Amino acid sequence: MVQHLKFCKEIGLKGRILVATEGINGTVSGTVEQTDQYMKLMKEDSRFSDMVFKIDASETHAFKKMHVRHRKELVTLRLDDDLDPTEVTGKYLEPKQFFETMNNPETIVIDARNDYEYDLGHFRGAIRPDIEAFRELPNWIRENRNKFEGKKILTYCTGGIRCEKFSGWLIKEGFEDVAQLHGGIVTYGKDPEVQGQLWDGQCYVFDERISVPINHKKHVIVGKDYFTGEPCERYVNCANPECNKQILCSEENEHKHLRGCSHECRVHPRNRYVEEHGLTEEHILERLKQLNKEALMNPR
Repeated sequence: MVQHLKFCKEIGLKGRILVATEGINGTVSGTVEQTDQYMKLMKEDSRFSDMVFKIDASETHAFKKMHVRHRKELVTLRLDDDLDPTEVTGKYLEPKQFFETMNNPETIVIDARNDYEYDLGHFRGAIRPDIEAFRELPNWIRENRNKFEGKKILTYCTGGIRCEKFSGWLIKEGFEDVAQLHGGIVTYGKDPEVQGQLWDGQCYVFDERISVPINHKKHVIVGKDYFTGEPCERYVNCANPECNKQILCSEENEHKHLRGCSHECRVHPRNRYVEEHGLTEEHILERLKQLNKEALMNPR
């Protein structure tokens, strides 16, 4: 890992790479020359000669620093029995196959991502598991098992990594007809034939970009402003560092609510919005007073 990090820094890459016994996964950003150099190095290693790289254009670096870290699992399910996706995983469907299968009325589509990812964008009609972290997915499936029994199950995630493990787990749990989107949402959006159809909203990504477009036929906004419920695709983190909850929020509402997702977060002594804008106690009280006034005039 030390050598890998050293090489990445030497050629000027920034990003996040995770290394585990089951493999390697990550995202890096750099110039075309820098990323080509990285891919060449990886493919020269026999262990990674058939590695698939997903390439996306960006005007600037998508990360601030370069990290290479060891993890017990690339994606965390925390199962009692370890699950190796190289031994058992769901059937791979290419974008066109996935698109066609979604249109089958006997198909159940399960989003394998977190709730805040789903809320920004998802496949039309996909089931939204009520989870905040991937490791919560197995318990959610067990609690709702009767909804999926005997159905053809499709699952998807951002780049396909989580689904390799999740679809394999579904098979071990006794679900017989399980398939996954090969290459994930990002690959689906780049397919020249499908062009992202049946995807609504944006795709959440774990870097400085926050989101990327997928449907190149018709863009539909599904995200809703945390405070007003109006269409919104702008994510911010709650200004309370002890909360840090991600919320969809317009610039206007960010300023109005001091970027706090609750009253407690707005008045938190370490509110980052207050610090960033140098607001005085008088300014804060004035905004809170205005919020109270609006709440009385427009009770929900």
